[in-house]
Amino acid sequence: REKDDKSKAWMPKFLIAKENKDQRKSSDDVERSIFNIKKSNAEKNKKMEKEEKFFRETFMYDKEINVISTATAEYSVPSQRRVDLPVTAGEQLDVIDVTEGSAVICRNSEGRYGYVLVEHLNFR
Repeated sequence: REKDDKSKAWMPKFLIAKENKDQRKSSDDVERSIFNIKKSNAEKNKKMEKEEKFFRETFMYDKEINVISTATAEYSVPSQRRVDLPVTAGEQLDVIDVTEGSAVICRNSEGRYGYVLVEHLNFR
């Protein structure tokens, strides 16, 4: 008798778990979301390569791109020229190269390159 009671109590839970299985995401949905993430990364990489190519052509930059340091923009500054990098206050920038004068070549998180004045940056 005790064995029958235990199996009766256990069986409905087992059946309920199977019914809920349909409500969960199917394996196709999971595969699709993974594919979308990979696709967006591929698009981001293409954009970064395009920005780098534009940077090398515009600035005639033949050296290897190395990050010298990172800096935070203190002020929001719109770009005056095509070669200037527009920055917003608090944005993290990678300093790529130091130029003559008061400007440095920086890269933002989107992969865009351009000149930023040193007085707009905080190197902490």
